Amino acid sequence: MSTSVITPQSATIVREERRLEFLPTLFGRSFLIVAENAVYGFMERLSPLDYGGGFWDFYEYEGKPLFLAPTSRSRFRITGDITGFQGEVSAEAAGIIATLFAFSHLSFKYQSEHLSEGYGRLYAYSADHPEAAEIFQAID
Repeated sequence: MSTSVITPQSATIVREERRLEFLPTLFGRSFLIVAENAVYGFMERLSPLDYGGGFWDFYEYEGKPLFLAPTSRSRFRITGDITGFQGEVSAEAAGIIATLFAFSHLSFKYQSEHLSEGYGRLYAYSADHPEAAEIFQAID
């Protein structure tokens, strides 16, 4: 009798030729600019010691857009004023945290299925992430 272990799948980086449609699909066309800027703004506040702008990768899971993550460093110290969490996380986890904050913040300002569905999908994905404990502490 063999036992197979099911390991959680990882999100994958969106290929260059599909980047243009990522943000409108993730946030909805009407929130594209405000949502993208919200993610970058939250990252500045979450990691003021390490984040200073730069290129971001876009991640999807099972063909659906999921989150953005900065590429300027491999790890970020989360020390900002919007969370009680103090710690260091991977760039991917930092991007998940910033994207979750943006979804949450925008959901209070706007009614949008894109925002609520995106938040729910990313929150569920985060539960199986290797840094789930840090992610949930940071957004709590």
